[in-house]
Amino acid sequence: MSKPKIAYYLAGGCAGCDIALVDLADYLVDVLNAVEVVFFAPTLVDVKYKDFETLPDGSVDVGFFSGNIRNKEHEHMAKLMRQKCKILIAFGICACLGGIKGLVNLYDNQELLEKAYKDTFSTDNPDGILPSPKFVIDGKYELELPELTEVKTLDQVVEVDYYIGGCPPHYNHVKKALTALLKGELPPKGSWITMGHAVCEVCVRNPVGRGELKNPVGEVKRVIEGQLPEDKCLLEAGYLCLGPITQGDCGASCIKNNMPCRGCGGPIPGVKDFGLRAISAIASILEKEELIDKIAAPIYLFYRYSLAGSMLRKRIKKETKKKEV
Repeated sequence: MSKPKIAYYLAGGCAGCDIALVDLADYLVDVLNAVEVVFFAPTLVDVKYKDFETLPDGSVDVGFFSGNIRNKEHEHMAKLMRQKCKILIAFGICACLGGIKGLVNLYDNQELLEKAYKDTFSTDNPDGILPSPKFVIDGKYELELPELTEVKTLDQVVEVDYYIGGCPPHYNHVKKALTALLKGELPPKGSWITMGHAVCEVCVRNPVGRGELKNPVGEVKRVIEGQLPEDKCLLEAGYLCLGPITQGDCGASCIKNNMPCRGCGGPIPGVKDFGLRAISAIASILEKEELIDKIAAPIYLFYRYSLAGSMLRKRIKKETKKKEV
């Protein structure tokens, strides 16, 4: 039998998901021997878009799309990946829900460009030049940059078959996902490839796992306040942890390093809007309602990784249009 054909594309991401694949070490060698990589741009293989475009539609067995969609080039490649791949996987939280960079949707693109290229204290740009989609040099050489759009998730542009969360996905979970893929043991289409347990369920600090009852949260702290306990549930100690509603495919990695979960794994099965469920979960265990006022920058906590894929995105879009008018 011929080897399965694999394609990989990095859009608006940081290449952390690429590193998660490299972290597979010896197992990655086995995978590469079992598949044919026909496209891996822009980080690994020197393949041009035009080469990928010439492949027959549906000729690639599995495509991994990493990073969110932030410009017209990303949109084009999302549609091209969908056209060429039988199975398309949103790989990593940016592709699934927008990721941290999805927070730029709180601002319009002009505000962001002004801030980045003119208003920062270290910027030396006396002429106030901003990036432009097209620029002509010497009256004859036309240069182009992809036009910026709002941040979109992959499934806001094309149909997605499977989702793998994480920022980046934990390499042990990637290994399980690839094994399931090669064995043809995938869940129903549209599913997250996940072990299906919350971070709290795999966290050794969970008092329930020791046969104890969870205590209500009596105070709210930021991680820069006080000394984080190393043997106690961080949520009980007042450090807001999103472990109760986040997929635990990472094995509670952040908590093992004494940092609260921030939700990069994506929502546990059955949750439609991660931020909304996170707000509900945290509010329900606060001892006093006044503690809500102590939550610093709630949108950056509850929607840190999922704003672009949330129900809020429609409201933000409306407000942005009002400002433009």
